[in-house]
Amino acid sequence: MALSVFDLFSVGIGPSSSHTVGPMRAARMFARRLKNEGLLAHTAAVRADLFGSLGATGHGHGTPKAVLLGLEGHAPDTVDVDRADEEVTRIRATGRLRLLAAEIGDAHPIAFDAESDLVLHRRETLPYHANGMRLAAADAAGEPLLTRTYYSVGGGFVVDEEAIGADRIRLDDTRLPHPFRTGDELLRLTRETGLSVSALMLRNETAWRSEAEVRAELLRIWAVMRACVARGLEREGILPGGLRVRRRAATSARRLRAEGNPADAALEWVTLYAMAVNEENAAGGRVVTAPTNGAAGIIPAVLTYYTEFVPGADEEGVVRFLLAAGAVGMLFKENASISGAEVGCQGEVGSACSMAAAALTEVLGGTPEQVENAAEIGIEHNLGLTCDPVGGLVQIPCIERNGMAAVKAITAARMALRGDGRHHVSLDKAIRTMKQTGADMSVKYKETARGGLAVNVVEC
Repeated sequence: MALSVFDLFSVGIGPSSSHTVGPMRAARMFARRLKNEGLLAHTAAVRADLFGSLGATGHGHGTPKAVLLGLEGHAPDTVDVDRADEEVTRIRATGRLRLLAAEIGDAHPIAFDAESDLVLHRRETLPYHANGMRLAAADAAGEPLLTRTYYSVGGGFVVDEEAIGADRIRLDDTRLPHPFRTGDELLRLTRETGLSVSALMLRNETAWRSEAEVRAELLRIWAVMRACVARGLEREGILPGGLRVRRRAATSARRLRAEGNPADAALEWVTLYAMAVNEENAAGGRVVTAPTNGAAGIIPAVLTYYTEFVPGADEEGVVRFLLAAGAVGMLFKENASISGAEVGCQGEVGSACSMAAAALTEVLGGTPEQVENAAEIGIEHNLGLTCDPVGGLVQIPCIERNGMAAVKAITAARMALRGDGRHHVSLDKAIRTMKQTGADMSVKYKETARGGLAVNVVEC
C-alpha cells in the first residue's frame, strides 16, 4: 500500500474532513455507482442513515448538507462554497433532489424529504468505525436497487464496506523507490541514501507524477492555504451554528498592526494565522485538509510563519516543508489514526502539530534525526487530547486549539534544533502510545459531544 503527500493535503470545504468532506465524497460515490451500474434511471428514492459520531454531531459538522451536495454530484474540492447553502435550502424547500446534477444536469430529479430520508442515529454505531453511513436506493415500487455502507475514517478518507477486510485506506500498489511505514524505517533510508526527509519524499512522489508536477501541485496547495489565511484575517462577524461565536482573527490582526508589531509579534501572528483558517473552516469555507479540517489551521500557520519571518524563505522551502510534513502524516495514518472520532483530538491537532514541527525543522536546516525528534515532541505533548466540541460545532475549543498547537509546533522545532537528534522516546513509540490512548479513551470524549466541554458549557 502506498500513500502520497496529496492524500494528506487536499482542497476541500469546512467544517470537518471526517464529517463533511468524507460524507460528501461517499454520497457522490454512491450516486456515481448508481449511474455506472445502470440503476440511476430506475431510482425513485434515496435514503441516508448516519451512525455513531456522524449521527451524534452531524448537524453541527454540516454532515446532512454534505450528503445532499454529494448526492447531487458535488465534490469537496470543486463545490461552490458561496452557493452551497443555497443549494441545500432549495432541496429542502422543493422536496426534490437532483441526483448527479453537478455532472449530468437536471436529468434525474427524485422526491426527497430531508427530514425522513436523511436520518441521524445519535447512539447507534456501525461495527467498523465511529463514522459510518448507509445509503440505499429504491425504485418506484419501493424495491431495493442498491445499498452501500461507507466509513469516513478521518482526513476525508472514505472506505467502502467492500474494502473493510482489505484495509482502511484505499489500496494503492504503486511501487515506491523508498517505501517506509515507520519512523525508524524513514531514518534508516535517509542514512542509506544521504537524502533529507523531504528529498526522499520527493523521489517517492515521482512514482505517481513528474517532479515538476509534484512541485506545481504543492505550490497550488500552498496558494489555497495562503488565500484561506488572508480571507480569515479580513472577515468579521458571527460564525454559523447557534453558539454565536465571534470571529476574532481579523479584529486581533488589526490591533496587532496598530501596535506596530511588538517584539513577540511573530508568535502572536502565528496564533492568528491558525485561528483565521479555522474560522474560515467553521464558516464552511474553502480550506486544505491538513491532515484534517478540525486541525486545518496549524500547518498553514507554521508555513506562513516560515515565509513571513524566516530570512531566505522561498518556494523551494515551501515544497520541502509540505513534503516533510506529509512524511510524518503518513506515519500517523499508517500506524494510528487521524480521526477524532476514533482517537480524540490527539489524532487531529496532535498529528498536525507533529507534522508542522517536523516540517519547520526540515526547512530550518535540521538533520533527519532532528526532524524526527521535533515530530515526536509535537505529538508527545498532545497525547490524551480529547475531542469534545461544544454543540458539535468545530468552533469551541477547536479554533483556539489550532492557535495553541501552531505555537507549540514552533517550540518543538526550536527544541529539536538545539539538540543533536538523540532522545529517549522515538516518534514510533509516541504514535503507538497515541493509538493506545485513543483505544482507552471513553467514547464520550471522541467527537460525540457527550462529554468534556461539550456538556459543561451551556449553549446560548
